[in-house]
Amino acid sequence: MSRTKFIFVTGGVSSSLGKGVTVAALGCLLESRGYTVSLQKMDPYINIDPGTMSPYQHGEVYVTADGAETDLDLGYYERFTHSKLTRKNSVSTGQIYNTVIQRERKGDYLGRTVQVVPHITNEIRNRMYIVAREENPDFIIVEIGGTVGDIESIPFLEAIRQMRYEHGNSNVLFVHLTLVPTITAAGEAKTKPTQHSVKELLGLGIQPDILVCRVSQPMTKEMKNKLSLFCNVKEENVISASDITTSIYEIPKMYKEEKLDEVVLKTMGLELGTSKFKGWDTMVKGLLTTKHTVQVAVVGKYISLQDAYRSIYESLSHGGIAHEAKVEFVKIDPENLDKENVINTLKNVHGILVPGGFGDRGIEGKILAIQYARTQGIPFFGICLGMQCAVVEYGRNVLGLKDANSTEIRPDTENPVISLLEEQNDIEQMGGTMRLGSYPCKIKKGTLAFAEYKSELIHERHRHRFEFTNRYKQQFEENGMVLSGSSPDDNLVEIVEIPKHNWFIGVQFHPEFQSKPTAPHPLFAGFIGAAVKYSKKGSS
Repeated sequence: MSRTKFIFVTGGVSSSLGKGVTVAALGCLLESRGYTVSLQKMDPYINIDPGTMSPYQHGEVYVTADGAETDLDLGYYERFTHSKLTRKNSVSTGQIYNTVIQRERKGDYLGRTVQVVPHITNEIRNRMYIVAREENPDFIIVEIGGTVGDIESIPFLEAIRQMRYEHGNSNVLFVHLTLVPTITAAGEAKTKPTQHSVKELLGLGIQPDILVCRVSQPMTKEMKNKLSLFCNVKEENVISASDITTSIYEIPKMYKEEKLDEVVLKTMGLELGTSKFKGWDTMVKGLLTTKHTVQVAVVGKYISLQDAYRSIYESLSHGGIAHEAKVEFVKIDPENLDKENVINTLKNVHGILVPGGFGDRGIEGKILAIQYARTQGIPFFGICLGMQCAVVEYGRNVLGLKDANSTEIRPDTENPVISLLEEQNDIEQMGGTMRLGSYPCKIKKGTLAFAEYKSELIHERHRHRFEFTNRYKQQFEENGMVLSGSSPDDNLVEIVEIPKHNWFIGVQFHPEFQSKPTAPHPLFAGFIGAAVKYSKKGSS
């Protein structure tokens, strides 16, 4: 732990400025210079984790290999870096207070009054030290959620102030991400909000070392000089973060051109080393210079919110990189699909994806979309609930089980082709009752799944309660559906597919959590490859 250095990224002026992507991009740049990094998110909400939060409130829930339900920013961390994240990389106020209160109940504080300082702040710091001890990286980059000025963030800011006091300037660095808005009428960028944000931080005992300023256009030297003077930050440490209109994967390149990584290393007195950024640069060029365009329909009930399926969209783009294809998303609310409009809605798409989710809303629309994909030969990819809907659709329309359903949707169905894991039937608590995290899956040779993975054993991340009902296995297989992936003990169906189709796979797990732009997931690459082929058939 002694060699680990800490970089803290705070946000000011406004929320949703892109702290998570900035943290991920900085990690990417430091790795390109030969340093090892780990990344950590400190969320100020009182929930233990986002597992029971609505996607409308929080966006998608990102699942780590060890089964932690975390903030979607951890997805950016894993996509941009080689860091392997676990539950210790995601921390919430709820976790901190829960731990401290449990210790108090056990008498660990020996009768002392338990207070925010030092007990809460010590536990916050302890979460960082755990990562340092267990991973021993060169850097831990910690994102402090929320905006400076929020009452919820104050214990975290106090904890990182103490970190600087204890470990010194050469081991702790403060990066403050703020907004420099442009007033439309005057057409002039204003630095005053950033000045006020830094003043707020100074009032909490934190002097930023680096300012990263979100701007619509790159900042002029005069603007940087003004911020330097009024915020007490070196001019070369004022970084311009211009809006990116093409791809988030250009952001590391933008920060590299602004010399963010060099500024960080110089400020901490470290060697710059040689930057090996070519692989990332090549990937971005491939993303932006495409030969094909495919339209993929994403049929999900949270479609109105971009962040609800963030990892899905990113993974589809990764699949596009593998085939020099630009992927255009056709976002479809399944509640708006019916027998009258399904053909007109889907007739021009080259692939249909039904993502995961919970509850019965929009289920019949998803089943209609899947039926259209199956009967028309359109490449189809079902993920978690999407796979379960594919099983229901096949049961109804191929096996003739007209009331086939999931017990999640209709508990009294006579043909529960999808049902709850038996050992969870009596569980009422919502949090932490699912099959979560990475599980092994064995794949049958000679199947589409094997052709894509090129392996008989894989590991994928799960987040669900309901499973394929085993007593229907034989019936489905006799009627043409291939159960190509299963748990090693054959007790759980993991992958279903339909042969003699252009590409039709449903998976019980979430492959989107393991896809990277530099290493597209095999199933997303295969799906987009099939969509490219299908698009050529349509145009020929």
